[in-house]
Parts: sequence; C-alpha cells; structure tokens
Amino acid sequence: MPKPKRNINATAEETLYPPITLEPGQQIARVKQAAGKNLYHLDLADGSPLLAELPSKFRSTIWMKRGSFVLVDTSAMADRDNKLGGEIVNLVGDEKAWRKAKWWPVEFVAKARGWGTGSGRE
Repeated sequence: MPKPKRNINATAEETLYPPITLEPGQQIARVKQAAGKNLYHLDLADGSPLLAELPSKFRSTIWMKRGSFVLVDTSAMADRDNKLGGEIVNLVGDEKAWRKAKWWPVEFVAKARGWGTGSGRE
C-alpha cells in the first residue's frame, strides 16, 4: 500500500525552506552518486568525501539527483563504528531560498551562466 498523499506533501514541503541556523555537526553537501541501500556518496564544501544514509521518512518519497544538495548531520553517526560518516537530515528543495541563507558555503555558490559566451550570437 502506498504512503498517504498528505505524508508525501508534508515531506516535500519540509524541504522547501531552509532552517534559520544549522545545528552543530550539520553541513551542506552535494550528492555525488547513489551507493545503494539508501546510502549516498556526498562531497562536503571542503571537498572531502562522505558516505551518508537516507532516513526512512525520505525513502520512496523524494528522489535525489546527482549534483543536488542535502543537509547532512555528521555527528549522528559518530558513535557508530562503521563506514557511514553521517545521516541526511534534509534535502534542498528550493535551491534559491537555501542559497540566500547566511550559512550557505561559498564553495557551492552557483557559477554565472549567461548568453554570449562563445555561441556566435553576440
């Protein structure tokens, strides 16, 4: 039986707006690739790789593409003795709203894309 529509909509709405402040141990990361079994390879702002787990509230509800951004909690898995480096706490839904936050890493600032860069239509 599928999840109720109200649960899917509530989860999707939760990802639209960024938190006001980040908790200690939370960081923004870019999705590199899916590793299977709800595990994802992520790149942190400093370039270091990280393997993170997707919690059950997001499974089969919201899908992530390579290159999208997530909020990961690296302190959640500190007490475990395994390869996991963190847990995905939230997905960046409305990227424009999230980028306006003061704590957004400068390493993930969008590159300016414009017309007239070698297209011959200048």
